[in-house]
Amino acid sequence: MMKLDDILNGINVVSVKGNSDVLIESIEFDSRKVTGGSLFVAVKGYSNDGHEFIGTAIKAGASAIICEVLPGKPDPKIVWVKTDDSAKALGMAASSFFGNPSASLKLVGVTGTNGKTTIASSLYNMFIQLGYKCGLFSTVCNYINGRELPATHTTPDPVQLNSLLAEMVQEGCDYAFMEVSSHSAHQQRIAGLKFTGAIFTNLTHDHLDYHKTFDKYLAAKKSFFDSLSSDAFALVNADDKNGKVMLQNCSARHYTFSLRGMADFRCSIIEQNFTGMLLKIQGLELWTRFIGDFNASNLLAVFGAAELLEAEVKEVLTILSDLHPVAGRLETVKSENGVSGIVDYAHTPDALTNVIETINKIREGGVQLITVVGAGGDRDRTKRPVMAAICAEGSSKVILTSDNPRTEDPERILDEMEAGVTAELKKKTLRIADRKEAIRTAVMLAGKGDVILVAGKGHETYQEIKGIKYHFDDREELMKALSAK
Repeated sequence: MMKLDDILNGINVVSVKGNSDVLIESIEFDSRKVTGGSLFVAVKGYSNDGHEFIGTAIKAGASAIICEVLPGKPDPKIVWVKTDDSAKALGMAASSFFGNPSASLKLVGVTGTNGKTTIASSLYNMFIQLGYKCGLFSTVCNYINGRELPATHTTPDPVQLNSLLAEMVQEGCDYAFMEVSSHSAHQQRIAGLKFTGAIFTNLTHDHLDYHKTFDKYLAAKKSFFDSLSSDAFALVNADDKNGKVMLQNCSARHYTFSLRGMADFRCSIIEQNFTGMLLKIQGLELWTRFIGDFNASNLLAVFGAAELLEAEVKEVLTILSDLHPVAGRLETVKSENGVSGIVDYAHTPDALTNVIETINKIREGGVQLITVVGAGGDRDRTKRPVMAAICAEGSSKVILTSDNPRTEDPERILDEMEAGVTAELKKKTLRIADRKEAIRTAVMLAGKGDVILVAGKGHETYQEIKGIKYHFDDREELMKALSAK
C-alpha cells in the first residue's frame, strides 16, 4: 500500500483532479485485474486501448486512473491523473510502488536480434557459480536464485517485472540479468528501471510485423541505451555496424567487443568441432562447449560484462569453459548409427545463416546437411522467402514445414517460404506441413555421419495451431525418430 503522491514521483503529470493523497493497494493496466483500491493505468497498446476500459476499471473498484485523455465527465469520486505517456507512467509507477527494486541490485540488460538468451543465461549461471545470489529474466525461463518461474514474454510487463525484482531483492540477490526485447523498450516496459549495464549483440531482419520498418526497430533498441545513466556501462558488438549507433548520445561508459577488429575485448577461434571450440580471449586460451562464430561473440560479451562487473578474470575463464549451451540452442543429439541431430531456435535469416555456416565449417566432405525449417504464423511475413532461400542454398536437402502457424493456414506460409527458393534449388527441397512427419522424413533421408538441423522452435515445448497450444518438442521428436531408424 502506498500513497498516490509517492507513486507519481518522477512521472510527467499534466494535471491531477481529486485527492492525490489517496492510498493505492495495487497497480493494474488490465481492467479485469482491478479490485478495490487499485490504480488503473490506461495504456494505448498495439491492439487495444486501455482508455476504452476505464469504465470497467471504475466499476471494479479503482480509486485512481492514470490516462492520456480524460473522459468528458470525469467521475468526481475518482482521482484522475493526466500524463503525456501512460506506458512510461506505468513503468515508473510500478517501480515506485514496489520500492524501486532495480536500484537495490546490479541489473544488466541484454538486447539485440540474436544472442540475448545465451548471454543473459550465461551471465546468470556464471555469477551463481561465483557465489552470488542472482535473478534472470529470459525467453526460456525466469529464475530467482535457482527457483524457476515460467516465462510468457521475453521481457515481462512492468508490474510483473518490478514485482519479481522486488522478490529478488527480498531474497538477497546481488545481480539480475535481463533480456530486453525491442517490444519491451518500445512499449516502455523497462521505464523507471536503473540498469548497471547494457549489452548489444546485433541487429538483423526481425519483428517488422510489429515495428513496420528497420529504422523503427533500430530506434526501439537504441532507446534502451539512451536511457542509461552515466554510472552504467554500455558494451556493444563492434562487428555490427549498429553497435556504434547504440553508443551515440549514450551517457553510459562505452565499451566494445569484437572477433574481427580493434575493441576493448577481443576473441579469436583457434579450432572447433561439434563438441566445442578452442578460443583465445584477451590473449588467454580456453575450451568451451559452445560452437560457432556467433557463440564466440556471445561468450566474449559475457567475459566483457563479467570483467566490467569486477569479477576476477581467471575465475571467469574457468567458469566459461564449464558453461553449457542454453536449451534448444545448437543442442546436439547423437544416434547410434552416427547421424547427428541439432535443434536450434534460429528463426530469423541471420540466425539461420549463422547456424548453417557453423555446421558447414565443421562437417566433413561427403556429409549431408538436411535442414528442417518453418516460419511462424501471424509474424513478419517478409522474412519467410529469405529464410527458405538461406536454408536451400546452405543445405544438401531442405524440408519446409510448419513452425507455430498460429491462426494462419500452414500451406499458405509454405507457399510464401517456397517463393524464395529458385527453380534449381527446388530440386533438393521438400514441403511437409506436418512438423513431426517432416522430422521423421529428414531422419529417413539421413545416412551415416549426416547432420540434421531442426530449426525455429528450439526450447519450445508446444506448437500453436488455431489458438491452441499442443505439446510438441523438437528434441523429443528428433530423438524418437533417430532411435527408431
